[in-house]
Amino acid sequence: MANTPAERPRDGSAARQSRLDDLLEGLQAQVSRVGATRDRVHTLLDAVLAIGSDLDLDVVLRRITESAVALVDAEYGALGVVGEEGRIQQFITIGVDEETIGAIGHYPEGRGILGLLIREPEPLRLADLGSHPESVGFPEGHPPMTTFLGAPVRVREKVFGNLYLTDKRGGGQFDDDDEAVLRTLAAAAGVAIENARLYDDARRRERRLAASGELTRGLLSGNDPDQVLHQVAATVRRLAGADLVTLAVPFNGGDGLVIEAADGEGAELVRGLVLAATSLAAKVYHSSERITSSRLSAEPEAEGGSAGRLDLGPGFLLPLGTSEQVRGVLQVANLPGGADFPDAAIAMIGGFADQAALALEVAEHRRDADQLLVLNDRDRIARDLHDLAIQRLFASGMTLNSVLGRLADRPEAAERIRRVIDDLDDTIKTVRSTIFALREHDRSGDRGGLRAQLVAETDQAADTLGFAPSLRMTGLLDTGVPAGHAEHLLAVLREALSNAARHAHATRVEVTAETDGTRLRLRVADNGSGIDPAVTRRSGLSNLQRRAADLGGSLAMMANRPTGTVMEWTVPLPAADGE
Repeated sequence: MANTPAERPRDGSAARQSRLDDLLEGLQAQVSRVGATRDRVHTLLDAVLAIGSDLDLDVVLRRITESAVALVDAEYGALGVVGEEGRIQQFITIGVDEETIGAIGHYPEGRGILGLLIREPEPLRLADLGSHPESVGFPEGHPPMTTFLGAPVRVREKVFGNLYLTDKRGGGQFDDDDEAVLRTLAAAAGVAIENARLYDDARRRERRLAASGELTRGLLSGNDPDQVLHQVAATVRRLAGADLVTLAVPFNGGDGLVIEAADGEGAELVRGLVLAATSLAAKVYHSSERITSSRLSAEPEAEGGSAGRLDLGPGFLLPLGTSEQVRGVLQVANLPGGADFPDAAIAMIGGFADQAALALEVAEHRRDADQLLVLNDRDRIARDLHDLAIQRLFASGMTLNSVLGRLADRPEAAERIRRVIDDLDDTIKTVRSTIFALREHDRSGDRGGLRAQLVAETDQAADTLGFAPSLRMTGLLDTGVPAGHAEHLLAVLREALSNAARHAHATRVEVTAETDGTRLRLRVADNGSGIDPAVTRRSGLSNLQRRAADLGGSLAMMANRPTGTVMEWTVPLPAADGE
């Protein structure tokens, strides 16, 4: 039935009202979208301001990750910093607690989807992580993750790292807007990172210059170069924030290396350690090339160096000096689980090492000049004693001898003159022996010192033991130990190494020789079968005890743990003149 004229307008009004409602709803939705976009833009601007408001690189990296998670409304987020050889060297996470991180065990190295973004640095959006062909799954303890959004962070067109976001809140998927926002944030992050790195470089340079100035002042003020080596190790550890720093130098003018200075965790265990010719430090010393490792103790050459005595994680070794003259090798390391050293830190330590080597060279030239002056003084004193003192004493003796013939009738006076002549003869002998000692002291530097003889003894023992004993030497063994004490020490070492080879059946022997200026100590520890209590005749031990007793010292034999024997031979040193 047709509508009456009165009803038609009412129906038209309802239709117009419906269309108006639809338009209002669409407009309201548009306004909401505009408002959401405005809020998101404001949030993005706030994030950009937040990440650029600090110049500490670690703080900037964490703020970037937090801002990315907030902007795209993700459950989890991470920023992976790409290091050498395309591996992730730093991983900052948001949304995963420390307990979960501990259960996972280690941060990713750059495989799977993370590795894909490293190889192909372009934004990547996935609805399901597990369905991608590059996916390698998650390690045990890792929280489940589904949706994914990633974008590279570039610094001066070079990829610094990648942002990884997973699991959009509410169960949705990441969309084009999320990707656009993340791109914008990544671009702003690159600028903030560059500013933080420039500031960090400036601070590192300032610290390095301050440390170099302090080192140079110490050397030029007359500090002994050996003491300065310890200062170098401590300064490098402070600059790099490392767990352990060692400084190995050649000894006795040869190619052998000994760790002369060490600072940090386990320093007392490696200080004085003689390094094998196959060690990492020896490789750096002969090649003048830097070595970097994410696990020093896992390197094939680690056995002959400090990384074989201590469990060391990431670290690097670099030469101290120029390729023409390497003065030593610096090793900078963290314990296992510690962070890798950034390239900027390695470059800073390299610059400091070059300056330290130059300062040491200047100091050694100064010490050589001082020694030459002392030698010249000795030579002059010896010449003056010979040409003046002895000749005058001899002439005085001849004069008195001529007087004796005139005192035949005065026997008492003649006897007194004879005593004076005898005293003059004894004085001449004393002066001559002093001259000989002065000149002999000058020639003594041509002979190998106690350190070289210790190395020779342990090298020779390798033929009978079947392996090279490890050797540690600390203190002024070459200059602070008298020749007689040194001979006893070498004899005791030969006997101890012979016992270890013949009776202990050991597979490891550790030798330690040290002096603090007041005593001399030799320690030989093996992991062999130990001393058999049924054996009562021990002529070798009697010899060791007698040598200790002759010098007023002692011999101690103890059980090693878990197996083996420890021999400690300790004797006092004579007090220096003037003490």
